[in-house]
Amino acid sequence: MAPTIKPPQTLLMNIRKYGDAVLRRKAKPVDKIDADLQRTVQLMFQTMYAEPGIGLAGPQVGISQKIIVMDVPEKGRRQPLVLINPKMEEKRGRIKSEEGCLSFPGISVTIPRAEWVRFTALNEKGMPIQVAADGLLSRCLQHEFDHLNGALMIDHLPVHVRLKVLWDIRKRKKAGVF
Repeated sequence: MAPTIKPPQTLLMNIRKYGDAVLRRKAKPVDKIDADLQRTVQLMFQTMYAEPGIGLAGPQVGISQKIIVMDVPEKGRRQPLVLINPKMEEKRGRIKSEEGCLSFPGISVTIPRAEWVRFTALNEKGMPIQVAADGLLSRCLQHEFDHLNGALMIDHLPVHVRLKVLWDIRKRKKAGVF
């Protein structure tokens, strides 16, 4: 009998969960955009899509560098976006909405964010880009930008709500689902 040949599996990155120290570190700027960084960006996209998620920041995969990949579909079409060394230039308005995070599996919380934002960054080719957004894209940009600064979604919660979420995480860890 001939051996079964399995197709190669896509290599995915390990998503760091709440409690991992890398999530609280301020990410360092990317100083060189090269083939290695472009491979990292592709792996981050593959990992994000496999989870599934709409955004992923470097610290969430153990890379303490200012890299964000995201894909907030519009009209059912993918819209992949890479931001390297992003800077929030402007924000307006205030809105509360529910949000989740790949580093907090199974947890969703309602938090306030700016309704509209404008970011500048470099893309994966080192070209300057500007992104202005509202709605889900605005929320995703702010969420991933927080990760680059060592901030997490639970940091936006009132203390009593944060304690409930932390208790839920503790139960989930004990049950092996976090």
